[in-house]
Amino acid sequence: MANNKMVKDLLDAGVHFGHLTRKWNPNMAPYIYMERNGIHIINLYKTAAKLEEANDALKKIAASGRKVLFVATKKQAKDIVAEQAKKANMPYITERWPGGMLTNFVTIRKAVKKMASIDRMKQDGTFNTLSKKERLAVDRLRAKLEKNLGSISDMSRLPGALFIVDITREHIAVKEAQKLNIPIFAMVDTNSDPRPIDFVIPSNDDASKSIEKIVSSVSGAIVEGLSERKSGKSEDDDPEVEEKKSVRKRVSALVPANDEEE
Repeated sequence: MANNKMVKDLLDAGVHFGHLTRKWNPNMAPYIYMERNGIHIINLYKTAAKLEEANDALKKIAASGRKVLFVATKKQAKDIVAEQAKKANMPYITERWPGGMLTNFVTIRKAVKKMASIDRMKQDGTFNTLSKKERLAVDRLRAKLEKNLGSISDMSRLPGALFIVDITREHIAVKEAQKLNIPIFAMVDTNSDPRPIDFVIPSNDDASKSIEKIVSSVSGAIVEGLSERKSGKSEDDDPEVEEKKSVRKRVSALVPANDEEE
């Protein structure tokens, strides 16, 4: 159950302010507490419960070693999301969503490799052998790729989940994730349809204070998951643990097991 301190923190951040009642999406009705001065007020007890549920799931995803891709291209969310994603060492998209980012991931990876290739050219001196015009063209291409794909350059495979701010604006990202069955976590305001979202966090997705409150909480949960993974790996490095694993493997080789070993 949501604790009162969390609800108060959400209230102070203005997470409860929804959109004008005439702009509402009826599917958000379960998360709306009341209407005041023509604006829908979000039920923060439900927000707190949903945020806790989302954080638990994201923590597990991070602990499993999979990436969470943050997506937010609206002005008031870009800097906040970029900062929090970097803290959690996760990829993020804060410029234009590249069409086919998920459904045509192979092509996106080719573009990222092209960026790495340009970097190698600059390091090994090949870049300096080009004409002035060619160098200018390569620099422009590198800057364009960096702007659109720089934040996902370390993402070598599809993410384990997406975290989105404003699903109405990022509808293409939502559709691509749905097509590939990638879990979607999102801040969902009263003007959006929550049905395509796996983990709905009913909240004000327009105010920077509200966005920062939710995104920092999510980022914190991911950092916790990464810490758990790291401590788990440290345990695996323990000589006694390694010896036990070695013994188990030798026994398995002699006695066929019914279950497959990971």
